[in-house]
Amino acid sequence: MRKDVRILLVGEPKVGKTSLIMSLVSEEFPNVVPYRAEEITIPADVTPERVPTHIVDYSEAEQTDEQLFQEINKANVICIVYSVNNKNSIEKVVSHWIPLITENTDKDSRVPLILVGNKSDLVEHSSMETILPIMNQYSEIETCVECSAKNLKNISELFYYAQKAVLHPTGPLYCPEKKAMKSLCVKALSRIFKVSDLDNDGTLNDNELNFFQRTCFNSPLEPRALEDVKNVVRKNLSEGVCNDGLTLKGFLFLHTLFIQRGRHETTWTVLRRFGYDDDLELNQDYLFPLLKIPPDSTTELNHNAYLFLQSVFDKHDKDQDCALSPEELADLFDVFPYMPWGADVNNTVCTNEQGWITYQGYLSQWTLTTYLDVQRCLEYLGYLGFSIIAEQESQAAGITVTRDKKIDLQKKQTQRSVFRCNVFGDGGSGKSSFLQAFLGRNLTDQKLIKEEHKSYYAINTTYVYGQEKYLLLHEVFPDFDYLSDVDLACDVVCLVYDVSNPHSFEYCANVFKQYFLDSKTPCMMIAAKSDLPEVKQMFGCSPLEFCRRYRMPPPQSFTCNTAAAPSRNIYTRLTTMAMYPHARLRCMCTCNRCTFCLCQNFLNSELLQMVRAKLSTVLLRRHMSPTDLKTSTFWLRASMGATVFAVLGFAMYRVLLKPR
Repeated sequence: MRKDVRILLVGEPKVGKTSLIMSLVSEEFPNVVPYRAEEITIPADVTPERVPTHIVDYSEAEQTDEQLFQEINKANVICIVYSVNNKNSIEKVVSHWIPLITENTDKDSRVPLILVGNKSDLVEHSSMETILPIMNQYSEIETCVECSAKNLKNISELFYYAQKAVLHPTGPLYCPEKKAMKSLCVKALSRIFKVSDLDNDGTLNDNELNFFQRTCFNSPLEPRALEDVKNVVRKNLSEGVCNDGLTLKGFLFLHTLFIQRGRHETTWTVLRRFGYDDDLELNQDYLFPLLKIPPDSTTELNHNAYLFLQSVFDKHDKDQDCALSPEELADLFDVFPYMPWGADVNNTVCTNEQGWITYQGYLSQWTLTTYLDVQRCLEYLGYLGFSIIAEQESQAAGITVTRDKKIDLQKKQTQRSVFRCNVFGDGGSGKSSFLQAFLGRNLTDQKLIKEEHKSYYAINTTYVYGQEKYLLLHEVFPDFDYLSDVDLACDVVCLVYDVSNPHSFEYCANVFKQYFLDSKTPCMMIAAKSDLPEVKQMFGCSPLEFCRRYRMPPPQSFTCNTAAAPSRNIYTRLTTMAMYPHARLRCMCTCNRCTFCLCQNFLNSELLQMVRAKLSTVLLRRHMSPTDLKTSTFWLRASMGATVFAVLGFAMYRVLLKPR
């Protein structure tokens, strides 16, 4: 809605422009009328539309043509006043005022006009027969009002219609010549119908109509009123009601009827509730609500957004096969002005055997969009009508902004659900295959992917300690000298080298030493193509020695040249490392919950290392001889080892055996 309305009154001298304004303000006809009334402002709480209104008078005697042109440009609506008992003033409406206004306004944004016939108290007949042909000739004329400043007849109505012409204009909605709604209006109302059709059966049943009514007008319809609406549509349009539900044709017919009967505000209320502006475009404030994202924070969908997206999926999965066919996907995005997902999406998320996006893949793609480009996600949710259907203030209510990653590291725990893994490796090392394997595709499946449909992202769910998390893999272009901050910002690093290429490991080693040696980001080395014969890497040390030297897990063998889907164990390990970067996990078993794994993690924990360091410091301060120190160290290790295993054994008994 506009913040205010500016009304300009023009017309020939002595037609009563100033008298109309003064009669409105004082509620009585003035005895003395000046040449021109000063601009007045009517407060919002006084006007029917609750919008501040500025009323501006024009006087040929006191103002120049230049001042008139300026006022025409600033006006939101112009009232052309004529005297009903003066034929010359009526003729001037067509011969002078309408052409003058047309020449001084933008062709793309015509200002609405109101024809005002004043001094109706001086005649017994109406001027409407003369005015109607003029109204039919000029589409920018909204309406005509006959009034009397002396008798206060239709004075309030005049300015109400002027307000209405600005706030609820007919021009964008309806074409009088064709007696039909304009294409943009039909397009907007069709989207609104589709969003409101919650079960996607092509009709609005009573529950959906009531939800729509409550959403737009804050009150449901009584059963009798619902039947009356449907009966009106049935009477005028046979295809307007089907299976006792309102069809799209019936929905459009109703709004055409509202407009033809002068109830534009009803249609505009619906349009604005669903985010449309005066040009019937979705408002930028609606599509992109304010969302503050601090540095080092990420964005994720919350529970409300996932529930909404699940309902959208179920609504369009007509065959209930838990996948969206190309036709179903096109139907889902029919409310968008463009197709948001390209062919690369099918190689970014999981698909079924037919190449259709599965339910899990659908949610994964939304998660990816939210993480990488939250503004685009807000826009998409706006097209789908999230704020209306979920009854939220805006799309921002569906987004969770995570806390600073530094706080997660300090507290050694995180509440995040999406973790990013940047995959580095030289050309031909197997990075792309590593990404596709995460989606369950072996080497045979990957050969069917066209180069133009290749994706540099892959996202899927993994389970860490029984919790479902999203792991986002991003393949980084192998240009060592031009790695950007985006390439380096992640939760875990994956360094991929080809075991059959003697020069492949060198790139990974150099990337690690150049960018991640002093970083707190955990790194993992992947020995890809492990089904091929392993050759010695032409580097100063072997990959295993390199990992030991820099306190990394040993290189993990990986291949996607399998008959079935590749193993997912390595992706679980990557997610675990991303969730617990402080843990420095040494045991790389799949579960991270077995006794051996827990023991290894405890023995390598920072707490135990700190205790051992303090004990050694205390012993050294006592000036022990080297021989005594060796002996003491031996017994210290023995006692510490015995204590640790006793404690762990008792803990395992309580955790694993006692519940059984």
